[in-house]
Amino acid sequence: MSPVKPLPEPVPPLELTADQRRIAHMAASILLDYPDEQRRSAWPAVADAVSSLPVALEQRFRRFLTEMADAGAAALEQNYVATFDLKRKCAMYLTYYAAGDTRRRGMALVRFIEAYRAAGWEPGDEELPDYLPAVLEFSAASASPVAVDLLAAHRDGIEVLRAALAGLQSPYVHLIEAVAASLPEIDAATRERYLSLVNEGPPTETVGLTFLGNLKPYSAREEVGA
Repeated sequence: MSPVKPLPEPVPPLELTADQRRIAHMAASILLDYPDEQRRSAWPAVADAVSSLPVALEQRFRRFLTEMADAGAAALEQNYVATFDLKRKCAMYLTYYAAGDTRRRGMALVRFIEAYRAAGWEPGDEELPDYLPAVLEFSAASASPVAVDLLAAHRDGIEVLRAALAGLQSPYVHLIEAVAASLPEIDAATRERYLSLVNEGPPTETVGLTFLGNLKPYSAREEVGA
């Protein structure tokens, strides 16, 4: 049996106004998305916007921006793919942590779509609906409590992602910490699920996958060599 890995201390939740949470979630959505030219062009606006957040939250965004300031476009894109598209415990897809490559993941994605539509929001078709930047954008743009509920319900996956990024000493950990700080305090049951996922990884299944196909934890970027 492999040894149990120690867990990073939970990020203390911050008391945020609805506007502050929307700003934080939109900033995280932009910075956590694939850093193509369009997204990178929005980074200066993000740097301005986070100045209205509580200092503890603002500093996390600024640490990320400072650590990435000297990286060129190609380096940013290559680092993103190496971090998020090639490592199982750094997946940007929230249902992957609980359902992995099993039949349950298809139904979990359907529930995401239903939650979006219940809030009057139609998910785009560029990414799966559980893609973290897309969920954060939904939260920021819709101002719906449904979005925060979705994020909180998948807090164990967010914590696994945070632990993995911390282990890699990735600047992206600051953004996940910012997201965690915007959510309700983690409870004991979620912490137990998080511990299990940290040590065992997402579940796998080799046959009978969902009608949505064999859903990988990474995007199509790896396949196109971006």
